[in-house]
Amino acid sequence: MHEEVNKLFQFKLCDSCLGRQFAKLWHGMTNEERGRKIREEHGLKEIPPEECWLCEGIMGEMDKFASLVVDALSDYEFNTFLVGCRVDEDIIEREERIATQYSESIKREINREVGKKVYSFIEKPVEFVRPDIVAIIDTSYDTVELDVRPVFIYGRYRKLVRGLPQTKWYCRKCHGKGCEYCNFKGKMYEESVEEIIAAEPLRIFQAKEEEFHGAGREDIDVRMLGNGRPFILELKEPRKRNVDIEKVEKAINEFAAGKVEVVSLRYASRNEIEMLKSAKYPKTYRVVVGFEEKGKINEAVNALRSSIIEQRTPRRVAHRRADKVRRRKVIDIRVEEMKENEATLVIKAESGTYIKELITGDEGRTVPSLSHLAGVDMEVKMLDVIEIGD
Repeated sequence: MHEEVNKLFQFKLCDSCLGRQFAKLWHGMTNEERGRKIREEHGLKEIPPEECWLCEGIMGEMDKFASLVVDALSDYEFNTFLVGCRVDEDIIEREERIATQYSESIKREINREVGKKVYSFIEKPVEFVRPDIVAIIDTSYDTVELDVRPVFIYGRYRKLVRGLPQTKWYCRKCHGKGCEYCNFKGKMYEESVEEIIAAEPLRIFQAKEEEFHGAGREDIDVRMLGNGRPFILELKEPRKRNVDIEKVEKAINEFAAGKVEVVSLRYASRNEIEMLKSAKYPKTYRVVVGFEEKGKINEAVNALRSSIIEQRTPRRVAHRRADKVRRRKVIDIRVEEMKENEATLVIKAESGTYIKELITGDEGRTVPSLSHLAGVDMEVKMLDVIEIGD
């Protein structure tokens, strides 16, 4: 160690930069205290931070950096925080040049010392794994950039009307910029389930933007009823965080009245998104089927019950889905009501089953189908999802 100390004497180092080279020794003191001890023991002259060969004054600016961070955080609601920093590459290179086996980095010291000072102002705990907000100091320009963790809200939605897409449907020609094709709106539909649900949370949490994550989706002409479809709403860069979730649910439902309804809202975490996306929920549907003649509908229903069907990617989605054959199970199917040229069926099927094609056969791309087994052409007049999950 004495050899390494003597090697450092050729450089003009402030107490913090000197002490930092031996941070793993003499615990229970700051680097500044450690450097002062070394300097006094060896009769060295004190070097103020602004004259330091290594940090060029940065280590004397901890109070200023802390004040910048506190000001930057003042507009945000959070429970935990963390401080990070950027340091000029020239300083990093000089530090690497003199580093000892006992050193810690200048970035680590800045983060810790500024973090301690910020805590003394705001009295909120530092969190190293998942802080609500990270304040990143640029020590060269005296600026602070904030990395704000999103708020995630889980719930289930019911779509009460037809003709409403689940997510924003950007114009296929201008891709959201606005053109004559979309009347300069940038999208094909005025609103979506996503936009209706997100409007009030964006306002309440004062978030910059949102992202909608659904457990699958229903066609635009299909209602989502019953227990609702699971979703997670991700609110990015929120200024508010500690909000009564029941009030959020009420605000959404008042805004969305008659179109969409949400239930069972709660706070969620990022890792739940992947679980939501990968979940394979069986789904139950109510479908109204039209036909010119009845054929053997009851026999066809009985034949489909508990059967395995093969579905080649339907023609209507072939432009955006891989063309392959999927095997799915029709868990249950029954006739709820029968009329002269119309039948109402309740169907429970595995996740990923194309119900419209199960009825029509899609020109032989779904085998077997209700139409083929009954021996008559059929059309789907109305379709609703009435339950998701077991």
